[in-house]
Amino acid sequence: MEVTEKSAEGLDRRFLVKVPASELDEKLVERLKDMKGQVHLKGFRKGKAPVSFLKKMYGKGVMGEIVQEIVAETSQKAFTDRDLHPATSPHPHFLSDMDEVIAGKADLEYDVHAEILPSFEPADTSELELTRPVAEVTDEEQGDALQLIADQQITYTPRKETQKSKDGDKATIDYVGRIDGEEFAGGKGEGVDIVLGSNSFIPGFEKQLIGAKAGDDVEVKVTFPEDYNANDLAGKEAAFDVKVVAIAQPEKVEIDDELAKKVGLEDMADLKARIKERLENENAQHSRAHVKRALLDKLDEAHDFDLPNGMVDAEFDQIWQQVQAAELDEEDKEKSEDELKKEYRTIAERRVRLGLVLAEVGKRAEIQVPQEDLQREMINMARAYPGQEKEVIEFYQKNPAAVQQLRAPLFEERVVDHIIDNAKVEEKKVSKEELMEDPDGDDPVV
Repeated sequence: MEVTEKSAEGLDRRFLVKVPASELDEKLVERLKDMKGQVHLKGFRKGKAPVSFLKKMYGKGVMGEIVQEIVAETSQKAFTDRDLHPATSPHPHFLSDMDEVIAGKADLEYDVHAEILPSFEPADTSELELTRPVAEVTDEEQGDALQLIADQQITYTPRKETQKSKDGDKATIDYVGRIDGEEFAGGKGEGVDIVLGSNSFIPGFEKQLIGAKAGDDVEVKVTFPEDYNANDLAGKEAAFDVKVVAIAQPEKVEIDDELAKKVGLEDMADLKARIKERLENENAQHSRAHVKRALLDKLDEAHDFDLPNGMVDAEFDQIWQQVQAAELDEEDKEKSEDELKKEYRTIAERRVRLGLVLAEVGKRAEIQVPQEDLQREMINMARAYPGQEKEVIEFYQKNPAAVQQLRAPLFEERVVDHIIDNAKVEEKKVSKEELMEDPDGDDPVV
C-alpha cells in the first residue's frame, strides 16, 4: 500500500491511496484457501478444489468484500499512521475502474478525505477563578416543605347536601364545554375531582364553583389563556355547563409524628432531617449549575482554534431541528431566518469548541466513566420504555455507538467536576431566589 498526502489546508486532509493488484490478489488467494474446506463443488472432493477454480467461481464476490475491507482499513490507517485523528469518518473517492479492480486487472486507487481534530494546548484549569453561589436552607423553607407534605396527606369528608362549597373543598363535577355554542375536543368530563383554589383548571373556573352545593347546575364562563397549550383554544371564550355531583371538605392534617409515620418514617425529627437533606441537595445542584456555566464561559473565552466544519454542521442541524419544532419566543420572532441561523451557528460552534476542550482535558487527566455508571444510565433509559426494558438493554449491548452517546454526557460531567475541584473556587452567599435563577437564562449554549 502506498499513501501520498495530496493536500493539507487548515483541518482538511486528503490522501491518495494505492494498493497494487498483486497485493489484492495475494489477499484473494489467502481468503480462497481459507474457504476451501468450507465449500463442496461438484466433481471435487470437499476441500480439494484448486484455488484457480475457486477464483473463477467466487473471485469477483470475494474480491468485492476484500476491497471494502481494505478501503475501510487503509482510510483510517492513512490518518493514524500520521498521528492524525479524523473528526468525521474518512470519505473515499475511487479513481480506479472498480470493475477492473474486482476482476484483478487493475490497481486499487482512491482519494480519501476528512477533517481532522484540531491540535491545541488547553488552558491551565488550575488557574481558573470561579465563584460558587451558596444559600442556606431556612426554617421557612423547611416549614413550607413540611406543610406541602401535610397537604398531600389531606383526606376529604362529604359535606351535607345543603352546605355550600368553600375554598379548599374538593368538588366532583360533570361538565361540557362549548365555544360559540359548539362542543370542542377535550371539553367534556364526568366524575372529575377538582380542589377549589388549587388553580389546576382554566383560570377563573374554580372560583365560579365556590358557593355551589351538591346537585347544583352551574354555568361557568372562562377565557382560555393566550399561551394555552392547545393553539386552537388559546385566547377563546368558552362556556361550561357544570353539574356538581358532590362536595367534600378537607380534614386538617396535624404536623406530628403520625404524619411522619404516614410517609414511612419513624418520627417528626426523622422527617425534618430528610426534608433538610433534600433541600440542601437541591441547593447544591443549583449551585453547581451556576459554577458549571461560569466555568464553560471561561473555557470558551480562553480557547480559540479552528473547528471541524463537519462537526459544527452536525451540531447546528441538531439545534436547528429543535428550534423549528419549538415555538419561537417574542424576541426571536422579530428576527429573520438568516439572523436566527447565524445566532444558532455561533451556539453550535461554542458547543463543539467546549466539547473538544473538555475531551482534551479529560484525556490528559485520564478520566474514565465507571462501567457501573454506564450500566445505571442504561437502566434509566430502559425504564423510560415500560415493558420493553429487555429490548432496550439488548439494543445498547449490540450498538457501541449508542453506548457512546450515553457515555459522552457522563464523561463531560466528570471532567467538569475535575476542573471545579482543581480550580480556585470562592463561595458567595446569595438568597434562595438568586440561587434558583436559571444560570443559562434563555440562551441554550451549554
